[in-house]
Amino acid sequence: MNSLPSVLITGASSGIGATYADRFAQRGHDLVLVARDRSRLEALAARLRDRYQVAVDVLAADLTQADELAAVAARLRDDTRIGVLINNAGAARSGRFIDQSSESITGIVTLNTLALVQLANAIAPRLAQAGEGAIVNIGSVVGLAPEFAMTVYGATKAFVLFLSQGLSLELAPQGVYVQAVLPAATRTEIWERSGVDINSLEAVMEVAALVDAALAGFDRREPVTIPPLQDGAHWEAMQAARQALLGNIKQDQVAARYLLAAEPAR
Repeated sequence: MNSLPSVLITGASSGIGATYADRFAQRGHDLVLVARDRSRLEALAARLRDRYQVAVDVLAADLTQADELAAVAARLRDDTRIGVLINNAGAARSGRFIDQSSESITGIVTLNTLALVQLANAIAPRLAQAGEGAIVNIGSVVGLAPEFAMTVYGATKAFVLFLSQGLSLELAPQGVYVQAVLPAATRTEIWERSGVDINSLEAVMEVAALVDAALAGFDRREPVTIPPLQDGAHWEAMQAARQALLGNIKQDQVAARYLLAAEPAR
């Protein structure tokens, strides 16, 4: 029996998820692969079993469908072999907010936030009780940048970062590691699905480089890993500025700038 924890990966049929599957299989972990496309999952599982001699289960599921999401959550709650969750499934849409349909917005928000938080919630209590395990949530640098004009997608990724940071503070004392990974533009199918020509982008990171950097952060137990960030001091400075801002908030006092008497109407 494999002494290493099994790893459940969502969005595992291609791109970042499939590369995570390869890397964890290479490390000797058994896998549970989750995505909508069963045929692609089966093909990937066969390759990984043959190449690395690990056990690979396939769980085809559309995480925007409540019953299929519930089935994956149940697997996370009940399968004590699973000690690592890679919350990778996600979607994006290009175009202005006012041009997007309610159905499109609901689909992105459901997959990028509701499914992610429900899967984390399914496994976290068991990991906390065991005193070990890890949850990796794939966010995006877009969640830091409303200027990038991907309002709904960026908002969902800001949620992922906040959730991950909060969970890290809560669960780290109980032995559970939580990592937020924030890619920038990466060569995956998400661009084509969102209506963006990837060849129109000035610079794109290759998936293997992204995942290998994310795993370096995982091994170092970084709470937040931003593979394309060249100077980590900038992240530390932003965190310090945020803490300073919080320290300047006086909960029972209105700031003086809001107490200035209004000029009389002329």
